[in-house]
Amino acid sequence: MRSTFFLMAGLAAATCLATQARADSASAVVGKMQPLNNGAAVYQHVCQGCHMPDGKGAVGSGARFPALAGNPKLASGDYPVYVVLNGFGGMPWFSGLLNDRQVADVVNYVRTNFGNHYTDMVKPADVASQRPVITPEQD
Repeated sequence: MRSTFFLMAGLAAATCLATQARADSASAVVGKMQPLNNGAAVYQHVCQGCHMPDGKGAVGSGARFPALAGNPKLASGDYPVYVVLNGFGGMPWFSGLLNDRQVADVVNYVRTNFGNHYTDMVKPADVASQRPVITPEQD
């Protein structure tokens, strides 16, 4: 009877340990993204945590998140596409998380909002031409 109790307790503990929930990593930028159907949705779910809901960026705790509002670096659509796909400075890359349409949508959203008025739209094909080639790591 006693050995049955310990066996059952051990199985319950092993089950709990094997199925514990784990939080997503802040740097986990490779994987499938939920369907985000427009640039505003991508911005809200991926970008605004750092660049803020108003696109004005943030400074604090040793970090600086640049403003997207009124940012002249957005004049060329190629620049924000490159940064979203490859990362820059402390910003992680999102090439493994966002598809070409999502990248184009969020770049177009940022370039036409927050006081930005750039009208030449980025297309998914423009993103595809800049997408980095991912090669498997060699051991």
